[in-house]
Amino acid sequence: MLLLNRFSAWLSVFAVLLLTQPISTSEVMACGAAVDPPANIEITDPGFLGYLNIQWTRPASLQNLTGCTVRYQLRYFDTYEERWRSVRTVKLTYAAQFDLEKPVKLRILTVLKCACTNGTEVQGEETETVYTPEPTGLAGSRIRDFHCIYYGKEHMECTWKSGPVQPPNSEHYLYYWHREMEETKECPEYIVSSNNERGCRFPRQSLLEFSKFNMCVNGSSSTGSLRPAYFSIEIQNYVKPAAVSSLDVLETDGWLKLEWAPPSGQVPEHCLDYEVESSTLMANGKELKQTEILENLDLGTSYELPREAESKKTCFNLRSKVNMYCADGGFWSDWSQTKCTEEKPTMNYRLLDLVMIGTAGVIIFCLSLWILTRICIKPCSKKDVIYTLYKQKVNENMPSIFSPIFK
Repeated sequence: MLLLNRFSAWLSVFAVLLLTQPISTSEVMACGAAVDPPANIEITDPGFLGYLNIQWTRPASLQNLTGCTVRYQLRYFDTYEERWRSVRTVKLTYAAQFDLEKPVKLRILTVLKCACTNGTEVQGEETETVYTPEPTGLAGSRIRDFHCIYYGKEHMECTWKSGPVQPPNSEHYLYYWHREMEETKECPEYIVSSNNERGCRFPRQSLLEFSKFNMCVNGSSSTGSLRPAYFSIEIQNYVKPAAVSSLDVLETDGWLKLEWAPPSGQVPEHCLDYEVESSTLMANGKELKQTEILENLDLGTSYELPREAESKKTCFNLRSKVNMYCADGGFWSDWSQTKCTEEKPTMNYRLLDLVMIGTAGVIIFCLSLWILTRICIKPCSKKDVIYTLYKQKVNENMPSIFSPIFK
């Protein structure tokens, strides 16, 4: 075990030594010329909130070389996505998006392809350039909790909170830019709370989808300027559809069918997925809840599901979200208003109803017989009294020999 631990330790040290060794700077030769890295690498900021220009010149060793194709492989670190991006180009300039609050890292090399290399590409040594922007503004005054929502593709709102350090009389300003703008512009409509700017509202015509939408929030105060914060988003990934306003529930032959109208706004119908939330009250008093995502693009705006056999009532809610075919992200809409089926009596209630109906029928039947009996008894009783008086009179007036006849 001790030997294994020592081996692991030596292996770790060896790995560290390998990783910390500098890249070899020996020349790469092709066709008698040194394939040197590009020269005079420069990074310029045209003022587009992080969209920087990178330019370089052809290495001196290849200036007089003919009959060859010279290309350049550029790699830069995307701090928004935390990964290296790579591009090959024959040009001497390239533009890319960077976060001006973090170091800008570039790596570039020359790629040579000639007849004397038998069509094989020869890569030169890679050189790295790092540019670190100097922070400006009061420390701790950078805004926080920056958040954007593109409501129904009709307008976008970006909101934020003040930084931990908030000097007196502070004011915030937002500037934005995208590739179809010649220069940056200030927020078209600030969202004000307690006389302090805390957000910006963008109308649809000021936005551009499927492109970098750059923003910077800075500010001023009586103490000095506030530290700027930079953001770069693609607005199609921040859409929140409107709530579904029309939802109906139909019952047919043991099935429940939901029908609804697409939410209002500019989101195409084929770009929406839906989520159905149901709550069923069972005969035993328990509540059954279910949730299902409807991702079928051919589904349209209806959905069928079987009715629970022992259910009394089922209620539904519906919401929507932009699907993966139209964006890489987004937000669920608010839930629609709850729509329920008509509450149906359970078997126990039906049995009770039958018993009550039967009891009422028996009572009515008995009452009817009693009334009929009373109606019949009265005439019969009166007739018997008259007959008795008649017999008495006859017996008094007739001879005794006829008396047995009228008994």
